[in-house]
Amino acid sequence: MGRRICAAAAALWLGLVFVLPVSAAPDQLVPVGKTVGLALETEGIYVASFDREDHASPAEQAGLKVGDRILALNGLALEQAEALREQLQLLEGRPAILTVDRNGRTMGFTVRPEQQNGSWRLGLRVRDQISGLGTVTFYDPDTGLFGALGHGVNGGSETVLEIRNGEAFQTTVTGIRRGESGTPGSLLGPATGGALLGKVERNTPQGIFGHSEASLCQAEALDVAVREEITTGPAEIWSNISGSEIQRYQVEIEAVRFDRDKCRDLRLVVKDRRLLEQTGGIVQGMSGSPIVQNGKLVGAVTHVLVRDPTRGYGILIGHMLEAAERDKAA
Repeated sequence: MGRRICAAAAALWLGLVFVLPVSAAPDQLVPVGKTVGLALETEGIYVASFDREDHASPAEQAGLKVGDRILALNGLALEQAEALREQLQLLEGRPAILTVDRNGRTMGFTVRPEQQNGSWRLGLRVRDQISGLGTVTFYDPDTGLFGALGHGVNGGSETVLEIRNGEAFQTTVTGIRRGESGTPGSLLGPATGGALLGKVERNTPQGIFGHSEASLCQAEALDVAVREEITTGPAEIWSNISGSEIQRYQVEIEAVRFDRDKCRDLRLVVKDRRLLEQTGGIVQGMSGSPIVQNGKLVGAVTHVLVRDPTRGYGILIGHMLEAAERDKAA
């Protein structure tokens, strides 16, 4: 949906990934490069932003932050945004004591509601669902597992969202907003409404994981490259930037490093004139595009440099597979 980060890097947007057998990572996977629509239901209610139209938000003044997960209101456990709205009205202006999870730490905040247009409000916007475009990185035809994005879905903060469930849908890229220096571009298209491709089950810092009962791609499987086989120099990214057709574009791997937490193991520069003319480089929605070098799957595109959309970052395929196996073991 396409909607983490170095000061100069912007996360692209959504994608899928899926879990592999705990016993051993596969030696071969099918690189996909298909843009899909993603619809995720979060595990709880997340603070998305604050209302600051003419004065400070009561919730922000109380100490809440974007990315906080609201667990309860005055001791009543909440799972959906609508329940929060309903319970807030029942307080009729009395203080709202919010219990939140912030990066694994449980905290409490007292917020005094304000009345606006006949309704009591806390001055914050919340979400219990998120949708967008992203790219599937790989598919394992032996198990039906798939993986995408190469980074987690965070919904506007550095906190990776806990998800209850999710779905991946067939989509068609209908337009492109070109990337410019200082403004990341994006692929445009519907996130939902197409045929169901698979279920999204986990959201991790190294990608999202799911399972599909139908083949996601008819391409041949490629060997999975190990760290020592990946070098600086020419490579390809496989991406679906218009319609439903997957194309191969020339890039260069400028640096190979180890950056497990931030998903920037590879530094890339786009060399393909076709891609530069159509998108300006790497844009949101291309997150998860597989990176292939010397006939092997080496990783996935994850970020774009905000100041230079012709450059970006990628994650090693090994780090995605490790994350998939950790989730399977859990």
